[in-house]
Amino acid sequence: MTLSRHKLDTISNGYDPEPTRSCSIHSDCYREPEYLKLEQQQIFHNSWQFLCHEEKLRQAGSYVTAEVQGQSIVACRDAQGRLRAFYNVCKHRGHLLLQGEGKTKAIVCPYHAWTYSLDGSLLRARRSEHIKNFEPDKIRLSPVQVEVFCHLVFVNLNPGATSLAGQSGELHKEIMSYAPDLAELTFARRLTYQIKANWKAVVDNFLECYHCPVAHRDFCSLVEMDTYKVTVHGIYSSHMAKAGRGDNKAYDVAHASVTDHAVWYLWPNTTLMRYPGRGNFMVWRFYPVTPEETYEVFDFFFETSVPNASEKEAIKFIDEVLQPEDIGLVESVQRGMQTPAFNQGRYMVDPEGSGLSEHAVHHFHGLILAAYRAGCGV
Repeated sequence: MTLSRHKLDTISNGYDPEPTRSCSIHSDCYREPEYLKLEQQQIFHNSWQFLCHEEKLRQAGSYVTAEVQGQSIVACRDAQGRLRAFYNVCKHRGHLLLQGEGKTKAIVCPYHAWTYSLDGSLLRARRSEHIKNFEPDKIRLSPVQVEVFCHLVFVNLNPGATSLAGQSGELHKEIMSYAPDLAELTFARRLTYQIKANWKAVVDNFLECYHCPVAHRDFCSLVEMDTYKVTVHGIYSSHMAKAGRGDNKAYDVAHASVTDHAVWYLWPNTTLMRYPGRGNFMVWRFYPVTPEETYEVFDFFFETSVPNASEKEAIKFIDEVLQPEDIGLVESVQRGMQTPAFNQGRYMVDPEGSGLSEHAVHHFHGLILAAYRAGCGV
């Protein structure tokens, strides 16, 4: 899937590497199906995608399945303790192998019972002794890159992709300095949402707090907005603020052991967060369903699998206040992009890099355009 040079020029017309001079990318790429097809191939099938916390894959035989934009994947810990990942597809007739997550000694296809070791090699194919030139030693599940990064498991469908650690510079150091307990945290809750907006509109909204004083007044009481700083890097941006010093209308952080709001956007569709409160970490993902629909997944990791009262309050605030506010905003933006009145706008940029600036949106759009150009061989 490629774009014509004319379309590439249209959606990037007005975009400038200097954010204070730049217009945003064109609304066509938020609405037309061909852009999503290109994004699936050039972005999602070539980037590191979050799978789970490493706790789910610590024991030999443990496995977790996932879908990466239409591609079924399974990651597992083999008998020798090595973490592996494969396309979750049988080499016999293409049936999917495993579902969900769990523990197993071998991977058995539910269609014809072909059996694979957790290292991907074929152990048994029923009645294959009757087949000429059948070479079981040459049959293996197709591997997928897998990496543990900051105690989180990521996969990448591109066999030639540079490691996430190699691509992301100082991100590992930043995350572990703010969340040194991440290895000990455990999965506690998941929230999911179906949003009637393009996935890029959802990311755009996340990447700036220019809208926060207008649309998120309770959130603005949780952090000190005058300390909010946003810094862009190669494939990520960091969004940092101190916990609020005054009255907080969001949720109770009076006895918080974590006093920073530390958030990272990781290209293309993952955000990693540490909020004020007890030891915690959150992983938030935005998955395109159609050009105008996004599936959002929000995982919470706490010191215990059962949230305490303050954490339940925080989850409730996100689920019942913050998310409905944001979903309303991005769905309205998507509707506005359907009209002839909007094609592109300007970034409101603060040279000091405050949270009220939109330079991280500009950074994200630059990565999008670079992926489009790569797909077009430009």
